[in-house]
Amino acid sequence: MSDKTRAGTPPAGEESFRRVVEWAPTAMVMVDREGCIVLINAQAERVFGYPREELLGQSVDKLLPGQFAGRHPAYRESFFKDPHPRPMGSGRDLYARHQDGSEFPVEIGLNPIETEEGVMVLASIVDITERQRAQQKLESALQEKTVLLNEVHHRVKNNLQVISSLLNLQATHTGDPRLRAILAESQNRVRAMALTHQLLYERKDYSRIDLGEYLERLAQLLLSSYREDSTHISLRRALPAAPQFLDLERAIPCGLVVTELVTNAFKHAFTGGRTGEVRIELHAVGDELELLVADDGAGLPEGFDLAAVKSLGLQLVPLLADQLGGRFTVEGGPGARFSLRFPSVPLTRRPS
Repeated sequence: MSDKTRAGTPPAGEESFRRVVEWAPTAMVMVDREGCIVLINAQAERVFGYPREELLGQSVDKLLPGQFAGRHPAYRESFFKDPHPRPMGSGRDLYARHQDGSEFPVEIGLNPIETEEGVMVLASIVDITERQRAQQKLESALQEKTVLLNEVHHRVKNNLQVISSLLNLQATHTGDPRLRAILAESQNRVRAMALTHQLLYERKDYSRIDLGEYLERLAQLLLSSYREDSTHISLRRALPAAPQFLDLERAIPCGLVVTELVTNAFKHAFTGGRTGEVRIELHAVGDELELLVADDGAGLPEGFDLAAVKSLGLQLVPLLADQLGGRFTVEGGPGARFSLRFPSVPLTRRPS
């Protein structure tokens, strides 16, 4: 190898190549097939802490931590067998060594260079210490946020369960059947909201819940509320096998809609001990979801007008449908069929 090459001028003698390498923003080290350093740039001096005179002509192992130096010749030989641009150690954590012996994480890109002395490899070396520190801070902040969200949902669920228990306690201390029914309905609404937070807490996914799973769990809660009626009224579910994810903001209105409609069916569709079934169905229809609650009971009264009903539950349903950006329809005979269609993805909000 010529003295000119040892001094740091590229073997091809191209001044433009030397300037590009010298002023590159990353550390550049060129190595021959034997692992001897033939060229470095100013940034490499700054990154590794060596003056270039101490590196030119030395083995590149000087820049490697001891535990990696033994394996480097095999990796280098593999590169020269098939020289083409590639990242070094793809999928592995790579480290280099400062002059003071301290190690630091790096990313390395390898490029073959044709020279008068044969093919050499030009390594571009980036110190990623600061990037890793920033990533660790971000991961730590994300972990703290996850723990906080977990605690928030857990506490909200517990607080709602306390409210539910208080409503139940109040119901047991009143002798008015009508008041007990009102308190029981309010308790079901609270339990429907608490269930969303329970699922978020269980699944550790704080952005969405599977609507099908939510409706299944909600149906079980409603059945437990109507244990006496469930001996002659069945609650069927037809829910999709594939998950239908919904954000918390829209899952709660869906749960409240189902709670109100199932409650209404149990109260009014099967009076006098009449037997039958209530169905909860969820279907994907194009870019919409259809939520259906139907029964085969006594049907709707003559001249039924949803806008004129005095039931709090049925007054709430159209409001909840508007909140979802959906359409609510009612069909009668035989039985009753309540359908809610809404977009499967949230509508873009207009700025206030």
